[in-house]
Amino acid sequence: MIEETFALGGDLPVRRLGYGTAQLTGPGYWGPRGDVRDAVAVLRRAVERGVTLIDTADNYGPSIAEELVAEALHPYPEGLVIATKGGVVRTSDSAWHIDGRPESLREMCEASLRRLRLETIDLYQLHRLDPAVPMAEQLGALEELRAEGKIRYVGLDTVSAEQLSAALELTEIVSVQNRYNLLDRESEPLLDLCEERGIAFLPWFPLGNGELTKHPECARIAAAHGATPGQVALAWLLHRSPVLCPTPGTGRLVHLEENLDAAGVRLTATELSLLASLR
Repeated sequence: MIEETFALGGDLPVRRLGYGTAQLTGPGYWGPRGDVRDAVAVLRRAVERGVTLIDTADNYGPSIAEELVAEALHPYPEGLVIATKGGVVRTSDSAWHIDGRPESLREMCEASLRRLRLETIDLYQLHRLDPAVPMAEQLGALEELRAEGKIRYVGLDTVSAEQLSAALELTEIVSVQNRYNLLDRESEPLLDLCEERGIAFLPWFPLGNGELTKHPECARIAAAHGATPGQVALAWLLHRSPVLCPTPGTGRLVHLEENLDAAGVRLTATELSLLASLR
């Protein structure tokens, strides 16, 4: 049996198959992609289809993805969880700068609150740990924001199991995001720790950046279910662990419908075994 929901922090339920906004901005996450009306339509359709977790970031665009979320969905329906990220500044199409200084994290969080038209961000994720700033200072800044009611829960992006363990000594962490999919399981130790501690794992590149939509084994299994290879790859994640909460992104309605329909694909034990053997 597949659990359809996961409770962030034990008390904030979301449907495990969510929606990520990275594809709403252009290549390299710089500038808009296509017509704003199309992006708004995709966001609204995702919520109509029952999505309750929208994952975005301040540097998608930059800023544009958060603005699109607010334009499409504000005032937000009850039960919709908005997750965003801070800690990485983008100054050009190819220039990323990690900035975990407490004063910078505060400025980023408050800017996200304004763009999203929120008083409290349900899930605020440190987009990268800054190696130049002690972890305690970075997480301490987020704890201050949480104490002020600007953040409800804290998450981390791109960390090791060891880093998560260290972070848990400093504050409550309810989610992580790492690259993880059927063919890329380098973060298995992190997934094991998340299962042990009841922490959500939001895998990015859940479709292998498109590679899994063409995989022959996924295609063979998909044919038996009247599904697509991409749906099989997403369904595998939902079967793999109850803490995995994929948020595949797209800017096209047809792909959104396909992704969300993956929740209805029920893989057999034999199929799961075959897929688990892929590397």
